[in-house]
Amino acid sequence: MLFSFLNQELAIDLGTANTVIYQHDQIVLDEPSIVAIDNNNKCIAIGQKAKLMHDRTNPGIRTVRPLRDGVIADFNAAEMMIRGFIKQVNSKHRSLFTPNLKMVVGIPSGSTEVEIRAVRDSSEHAGGRDVYLVYEPMAAALGIGLDILAPKGNMVVDIGGGTTEIAVISLGGLVQQDSIRTAGDVFTSDIQYYLRQQHNIKVGEITAEKIKIAVGAVLPDLDEPAPEPYVVRGPNLMTAHPVEATITHEEIAHCLDKSIAKIETSVLHVLEMTPPELYSDIVDSGIFLSGGGALLRGLAKRLTDKVNIPFHVAEDPLHAVGRGTCMALKDTDHYPFLMR
Repeated sequence: MLFSFLNQELAIDLGTANTVIYQHDQIVLDEPSIVAIDNNNKCIAIGQKAKLMHDRTNPGIRTVRPLRDGVIADFNAAEMMIRGFIKQVNSKHRSLFTPNLKMVVGIPSGSTEVEIRAVRDSSEHAGGRDVYLVYEPMAAALGIGLDILAPKGNMVVDIGGGTTEIAVISLGGLVQQDSIRTAGDVFTSDIQYYLRQQHNIKVGEITAEKIKIAVGAVLPDLDEPAPEPYVVRGPNLMTAHPVEATITHEEIAHCLDKSIAKIETSVLHVLEMTPPELYSDIVDSGIFLSGGGALLRGLAKRLTDKVNIPFHVAEDPLHAVGRGTCMALKDTDHYPFLMR
């Protein structure tokens, strides 16, 4: 017991947009997955501080998002980021010794062997002694509160920043899954493209993200009260004079239409491949939505109308994967789907 502080356990949801770290059932870190690096390849900021610098840097500094489409695209920056985040968590309790780190990290279900290896290596280089990996839809199902070890079909659609993970789960395994690269980042670039085409106005990634959060919707007619239109300011593409445009949720629903249609197609494809017994379980219990994309207004209704199976948005969908990795961490021997 005396040396229990030397054994440290962290559950990490390593996301394209945000990284969430749980310790002792609590969120100890929730920061954007971004690093600011100078010309000497030295890390000068991570997380929120680096995000404030994004698209506002000089030639001596660059901001890097180490994860693209849910997988590590820049190995060096990923390692810096994980190491920095772990250091932030540890700064609260200083110790002379380096703690023995046990980690559970979420990864996309469509990851290749090379991509899985990159996450494992980055985690080990950042100080992880015992590293377990778990597929994100599995972690999301666990975080939503589904009994994933039961002989029953559960279906989860996790719309993150880089990938949308669609999976049918039974007896602690993925029966059918699809991982598509249409997710939060694609929605953000759809909004940027739409504003260039329709309003002749140029906006950065961060502004497009704000628009998505403020008026993001997938149906022009919402059951819930419609959000207030969002006023965006930027340079006119032709004259470079400052202009402003008022963006409504109807416009965003129109501009995200094609991307949402791709998710619908993928959901139908997974259902098509699902064994009939599990299919009937899914019809009974419905399909669960998690991830930041689940917060788009009207998404559950649009998918329900398209697929004819009720869709439910998980409570606190943003942290469902993080909660699931945290639950898996508490009982690593009990869950057969954890990968060493």
